[in-house]
Amino acid sequence: MTELLTAAKVDVENARSQAEGWTAQQVIEWTANSFGSQVALSTSFQADGMVILDMAQRMGVDLRVATIDTGRMPPETYNLIDEIRERYDIPIETYLPDHNEVSDFLTQFGANAFYNSVSLRLLCCQIRKTHPMEKLLEGLDAWIAGVRRSHSATRRDVGKIEIDDAHGGIVKVNPLADWTDEEVWAYIKANDVPYNKLYDMGYTSIGCAPCTRPISSGEDARAGRWWWEDESVPKECGIHMSQGWAEEVKATS
Repeated sequence: MTELLTAAKVDVENARSQAEGWTAQQVIEWTANSFGSQVALSTSFQADGMVILDMAQRMGVDLRVATIDTGRMPPETYNLIDEIRERYDIPIETYLPDHNEVSDFLTQFGANAFYNSVSLRLLCCQIRKTHPMEKLLEGLDAWIAGVRRSHSATRRDVGKIEIDDAHGGIVKVNPLADWTDEEVWAYIKANDVPYNKLYDMGYTSIGCAPCTRPISSGEDARAGRWWWEDESVPKECGIHMSQGWAEEVKATS
């Protein structure tokens, strides 16, 4: 580790301001040095997450990698996960929705009820994504995400290092916060990083299969997520939003 990033104690507040001038590699280095085994990269293996994973591997950082399998992922995502295990020779911690919660939802509302209302879509996301995310983060002091400011209006103010109040006040790290799409894909191409083949079919943001579609020319990058909903509804599942935001959205929908 470089001298800049070898503080014996984690000074998060100081790091938050300094990190805005750090490279993505420096942010990853500080995070690994500060939290060790108590930090994990949480990723759905979209392009951003793949850049962070590849960077960490090239830096020799032994970073825990975790993902949520919602049970509705596209086959291309599962194929990519298999490719990642073989390419990087790493375990991928996988978290699943609670069986009883899924069963109750399907029994009461049906398999594709999320198309019927914002409230049901948010409930489905809560069961399949945010609740497993809470399990993933249990016992961690920090987590790393592939969130970037250019993703959407709801993400334009994210910092490279944040306090995640929605998940108990742990540290949330966004090493690529200031990267552009062009920088992400330039890194992937230059380093031959594996990526989801759905990107080659016009997808720009990839989640569950029934909730994701390719976008048309001129559309926002996240327009393919929950495309049937009104433009006023944030294109988010809840993992990257402040505590209580879903309730606010449901109350106005």
